Amino acid sequence: MRLDGEKGERHTLTAQFADSPQGARLARRLAVRWMEEWGYPPESDVSCAVALVVGELAANAVQHGHVPGHDAGLLLALDEAAGLVRVELADAASAEGLPTAAPSSCPEGESGRGLLLVDILAVRWGVVPRHPAGKTVWAELSSVITAPQ
Repeated sequence: MRLDGEKGERHTLTAQFADSPQGARLARRLAVRWMEEWGYPPESDVSCAVALVVGELAANAVQHGHVPGHDAGLLLALDEAAGLVRVELADAASAEGLPTAAPSSCPEGESGRGLLLVDILAVRWGVVPRHPAGKTVWAELSSVITAPQ
C-alpha cells in the first residue's frame, strides 16, 4: 500500500488485493479508511459513495476479471482542487467486450445493477486497456459534500 499527498493537494492510495471476494471486501474497507484519513467520515455521503463504487468495481473485477495467479489493483486519489475522488480497479482480464455505458437491467434480475449504480454516483467513468495485459475500470466522483435540501 502506498499513500502520497499533503493536505490541500492530491492524495493517492494504491493497494493490491487478492482476486477474491475477501480481497474485494478489503479494497472497500481500505477505501473507507483512507477517505476518513482524508477528512471524510465513514458515514459521509462522499465516503459512502466511494465505498459503494469501490465495492461494485472490485466485485466485478473478482467475478468477471479473475485470472488465476493475478491480483487486482486499487488506486484511490483525492484531488481537492478539482473536487474529485478517482477510483481505479485494475485486473488481468481482457478489456474486450466491456460496456462503455451502464447496461439497462431487468427490474426482477438478481444482478446487473453494479455499473448502473456506478453510472449514477460517478461524474464520469470508463474502461481502459492495461499494457501488457488487462484493463482498468475507473470512476470519478465529486468530493464536495452538499447540504441536504
